[in-house]
Amino acid sequence: MSENVKLRPEIAALAAYSQGRSPSPDGFKLSSNENPYPALPGVLEAAARHAEINRYPDGAAVALRTRLAERFGVVVDEVVVGAGSSALLQQLFLAAAAPGDEIVYAHRSFEAYPGFVTVAGATSVQVPLTAALEHDLDALAGAVTERTRVVVVCSPNNPTGPAVRAAAFEEFMTRVPADVLVILDEAYREFVTDSGAVDGEHYLGRYPNLVITRTFSKAYGLAGLRVGYAIGPARILSAARATAIPFAVTELGFAAALASLEEQHQRQLDERVTEIVRRRDRLRGLLLEQGWAVPAAQGNFLWLPTGEQTPTATEAFFAADIAVRPFGLEGIRITVGEHESIDRILAVTGALPR
Repeated sequence: MSENVKLRPEIAALAAYSQGRSPSPDGFKLSSNENPYPALPGVLEAAARHAEINRYPDGAAVALRTRLAERFGVVVDEVVVGAGSSALLQQLFLAAAAPGDEIVYAHRSFEAYPGFVTVAGATSVQVPLTAALEHDLDALAGAVTERTRVVVVCSPNNPTGPAVRAAAFEEFMTRVPADVLVILDEAYREFVTDSGAVDGEHYLGRYPNLVITRTFSKAYGLAGLRVGYAIGPARILSAARATAIPFAVTELGFAAALASLEEQHQRQLDERVTEIVRRRDRLRGLLLEQGWAVPAAQGNFLWLPTGEQTPTATEAFFAADIAVRPFGLEGIRITVGEHESIDRILAVTGALPR
């Protein structure tokens, strides 16, 4: 009987990652921070033209890593590609932490962090956000002990929205020991408009214990192809590559990511990001007018602090054919999606008690 098979108890008790539920075909799926625009035709054509799906992909991702290295002014060994930035986060955790070690991160932040830590066999140290739902970098640095192997900073923070300030991040880095890996999770960096926000690109080569992670899933609209990348010291990334599942990124994913970086496609994608940012800022302004305390949003999503009424509010959205992402009895994350979704969102939020 399967009950006799010995499993790691902490893994057996771990809930699998739960994908946001979907509305009807005529509704709005605003639960997964996906890009509402379909992939650019040129990107799809390039992917189909170059992908040989009867062959294994290039496991070393040489072409894409070379292009990213050129873009960020680093060498190829300072870039690693994985099946989304989530996979790279897990690879980095596995490379740096073992049973008895600690991984420090903010809470609430990306909901996959705790599971990744458990899979690595390490211990989570969760540091509460500030009252403004921002990272408390002073408390994060203060939580580092001799057992700490990794500290994660998510900017903009998923699911609450605020970005970390550059000056605060630089001060934070002076307090973290040089033998502790710092991961700056920047899955939503392309949506940031705050000039004072941290930008990991500015710190490449400056801190020997810093790795930044980014993705093609959000701004580039390739969530279904699962391509992310990390940039940092070659020695650290080499260890992360050693923990990866071989051929996890498909040839279609590589080809689409490369095509997305071509100048003509990048220009079109930037225009789409600009429009999403406009919708984000407009929607936040309208929610503030309704009396909602929506934190400063720098990603492609907004945080609605619904507190104890979160389950009821989630169902109210779903009754309006809108799927959103609830977080316990804290709040709801709403992806900035199609323009047509805004009025329907406001109709729901306008009827909810503040």
